Amino acid sequence: MSAFKPKYVTFDCHGTLIYFAMADAARTLYGERLNEPRMQQFIADFAAYRLDEVLGDWKPYEEVVYNALARTCRRNDVAFHPEDARWVYEQVPTWGPHPDVPAGLAKVAKEIPLVILSNAMDAQIPSNVAKLGAPFHAVYTAEQAGAYKPRFKAFEYMFDMLGCGPEDIVHCSSSFRYDLMSAHDLGIRHKVWVNRGHEPANPYYGYVEIKDISGLPGVFGL
Repeated sequence: MSAFKPKYVTFDCHGTLIYFAMADAARTLYGERLNEPRMQQFIADFAAYRLDEVLGDWKPYEEVVYNALARTCRRNDVAFHPEDARWVYEQVPTWGPHPDVPAGLAKVAKEIPLVILSNAMDAQIPSNVAKLGAPFHAVYTAEQAGAYKPRFKAFEYMFDMLGCGPEDIVHCSSSFRYDLMSAHDLGIRHKVWVNRGHEPANPYYGYVEIKDISGLPGVFGL
């Protein structure tokens, strides 16, 4: 890919760039009530229900978290309290980047414009982006697109706003289910998978694998 210089490098934000501390939040709320095997199952269910909640029509992310947490509690026979869901939602803007992110992003930003496409609310994302330590050409949210990834509508909104097509970008994410599968189906040939250990490799979808964002400049020969 080093021979290909895209118009933009586009990124998933939470999980790929920002340390997505949903599991930590679940442990804070329920860790004293669940033994470790049950806690691991709760965390896995919470992730699965969040994905399920974003697959339909757009709704505020606060509702995504509320519904996913309520369903997870029900499945795991844990008492659900609405204030717990509100607390989790309010944590999101406080989260910062993985340690590898700022330096790697800054180096790429000197040569290629950076863009974020995030499953976030407009009110959430600015504080996260401010912690990334690099300038961004644009930041697009699910709220603006009226759809969450992995729905194609979110990516198509980004293409429309940038005035480009799938052939013009490199999309970078740590998630196949939210990003790279849809990117593949939409014709984004150039993809980077950041292997943060929360999903298994899936070579069918065609990508360059890096361990973390410190490896991203090398993808472009920088």
